[in-house]
Amino acid sequence: MDYKKFVYEQKKRDKALKAKSSQVVVKEIRFGPQTDEHDYEFKRKNAEKFLKEGAKLKAFVFFKGRSIIYKDQGQILLLRLATDLEEFGKVEAMPVLEGKRMIMFIAPKKKK
Repeated sequence: MDYKKFVYEQKKRDKALKAKSSQVVVKEIRFGPQTDEHDYEFKRKNAEKFLKEGAKLKAFVFFKGRSIIYKDQGQILLLRLATDLEEFGKVEAMPVLEGKRMIMFIAPKKKK
């Protein structure tokens, strides 16, 4: 009988801890190395919305075929996004090339 009471208390504590924890949501935004100005602005507004909601942002530039020669343009694009979203989020990881993707993470700023 004592053991059953212990198991019950343990389950109760686990449930309370689970209710207090928050799940991290990661939203993705995909660019091409030669993304047009209007497309960039549209995706920037979506990124802004995601950060305001409290989700982490994974922005990446996808290089198809021979477009890998435009690595510098992809990096400039991601750094520009980071500066535009400076007031809404903080860069967690600078742009890094992994295979055919250049990835950057932005975390939302804490609300006061």
